[in-house]
Amino acid sequence: MSGPDVNLVLRSTRVVTPEGTRPATVAVAGGTIDAVLPYDTEVPAGARLEDLGEDVLLPGLVDTHVHVNDPGRTEWEGFWTATRAAAAGGITTLLDMPLNSLPPTTTVEHLRIKQQVAAPKAHVDTGFWGGAIPSNVKDLRPLYEAGVFGFKCFLSPSGVEEFPELDQEQLARSMAEIAGFGGLLIVHAEDPHHLADAPQRPGPAYADFLASRPRDAENTAIEGLIAHAKRLNARVHVLHLSSSDALPLIAAAKREGVRVTVESCPHFLTLTAEEVPDGATEFKCCPPIREAANQDALWAGLADGTIDCIVSDHSPCTTDLKTPDFASAWGGISSLQLGLPAIWTEARRRGHSLDDVARWMSAAPAELAGLSRKGAIETGRDADFAVLAPEATFTVDPAELFHRNQVTAYAGKTLHGVVRSSWLRGVRIAADGELTEPTGRLLERDR
Repeated sequence: MSGPDVNLVLRSTRVVTPEGTRPATVAVAGGTIDAVLPYDTEVPAGARLEDLGEDVLLPGLVDTHVHVNDPGRTEWEGFWTATRAAAAGGITTLLDMPLNSLPPTTTVEHLRIKQQVAAPKAHVDTGFWGGAIPSNVKDLRPLYEAGVFGFKCFLSPSGVEEFPELDQEQLARSMAEIAGFGGLLIVHAEDPHHLADAPQRPGPAYADFLASRPRDAENTAIEGLIAHAKRLNARVHVLHLSSSDALPLIAAAKREGVRVTVESCPHFLTLTAEEVPDGATEFKCCPPIREAANQDALWAGLADGTIDCIVSDHSPCTTDLKTPDFASAWGGISSLQLGLPAIWTEARRRGHSLDDVARWMSAAPAELAGLSRKGAIETGRDADFAVLAPEATFTVDPAELFHRNQVTAYAGKTLHGVVRSSWLRGVRIAADGELTEPTGRLLERDR
């Protein structure tokens, strides 16, 4: 066994490592992975052994797209409830989006307010994105120096007046500023002109809502984003990709060396437009859940590497805002606690492995954010783990979720993969639905 300070050993017949899944013994010292060793390695005197049997030891998930809404709209979610839901779902690190809280994270002062609110409530490690809005170009570098992981902007209305979108000139100005200090711009990419030209028919029909958010809106916005990134040699990330039509554009840009990465989300990869009942606005999000054929193409984009990662875009609200009218209902899917089993259920059906899931939901988001201590079971990383029973199933009961508002598009679905426990820096923080007191740390960018 490695180092003399090993105090915890986790053993499983299935440990997911960067080199593949294998039987292994993982030694932990001081909250850090000290070594990944053969399965039958002797446990040192004084170390506690956790034998997980055939349950799978995964790296703790990293979710870089979470709307916590705290402070200001804490009745929608909050750091206490969101991070409990994350821990229960195998997520050990999350990054909070800069909008839907009041104030939004658009100045250093606003960041400090959010950090003060989060610090005593975080059950998992928590970091923050800054926001790029028309009025705060001067605030971007100070925010970056204060530790935000990058900057989010919208190209179409965000839905909240305190976080306005950027037009093309403002986008170029913000992107140039961020590229100047080596930062990352993450973008809600829907073109406002295509949205304005689309038919707008209020009511409960999902088909009408889908027609109001056409694929062309995403495709055009992404095409423009790539052009700016190429010209400025900027790092850009496409948020919540929904339109598979954009995949050839993105793949071509990557081949040309444009510094673009892409995420998609569990709802786009597991739910389809064909199954959304009229009036079921728990399924509403922007961009929208599209057709099954589109979903097949998104999975192909994951398989070939065009799509880099899967994150939740957990965007909750109070129950009353999910009115039966798709035009007026708040748009957002609550899935923070359910992302791992939802994705695993569909991934296994499509022939993918838990190695793939760990890459998409842990390693790649950690890499995106520059979280060099997260995202893998290997020596020197934080001892963050999710323990999964991948063959076990459960049926989603909203009343059993830790989200503040128990509204979810997954209600009643039977999913594969039960999260048995979650571990943060070598300490078990969730086990069989029971959670410890919060021990999460506030994270700042480490490179």
